[in-house]
Amino acid sequence: MEKELKRTFEELALSYDEHIYENVFSTKNNKTLAETLSHRRYQSLKVATEKKYARSLNMPLGSFILMLKQNGDNFYKRFLNKYGDAIYSRFWLTHSQDYMKKGVYFYRLNSNIVYVGRCKDNMKNRINSGYGKVTPKNCFKDGQSTNCRLNALITKEKNMVSLQLYALDDDLEIEEFEKNLIRELDPIWNIQK
Repeated sequence: MEKELKRTFEELALSYDEHIYENVFSTKNNKTLAETLSHRRYQSLKVATEKKYARSLNMPLGSFILMLKQNGDNFYKRFLNKYGDAIYSRFWLTHSQDYMKKGVYFYRLNSNIVYVGRCKDNMKNRINSGYGKVTPKNCFKDGQSTNCRLNALITKEKNMVSLQLYALDDDLEIEEFEKNLIRELDPIWNIQK
């Protein structure tokens, strides 16, 4: 299988911003703490938060969470997904001719395939606007934890990570090929197998 992958997958070049990004969640300030607690995903936190932090209910959510973190109050983590307080980077596809491609892709760490995924729309959305740029919303319980997790893993190893794509047009073929690759390769960064 490994020889076949080397022949059929094309490498897509990635570029990285030189900065690292911490506390990304802290800039989510479009809702107050009280408004957030009214959302069903945060109902389990409502009573405890209103009791303990009554004076902070009108604070912007991100500012409140950052304040808790800076004060050493780990209650802030209950608002975030498991990977919502990681260190991230920004990366993107280097060549615009790769933007509209779709198919099955994988990340290699050195020579090992560590993640297999599918892209049924286009790689620009998947990489440039997805894994490559963690937004504040992604960090929260109702955000995209996969984007946070993969970005954090890639950030730790960015000098040794490469991205490869097997371009396909048929969505059913993309799904089947991804499923088979995950089953056969059992990549360590894939959680759902």
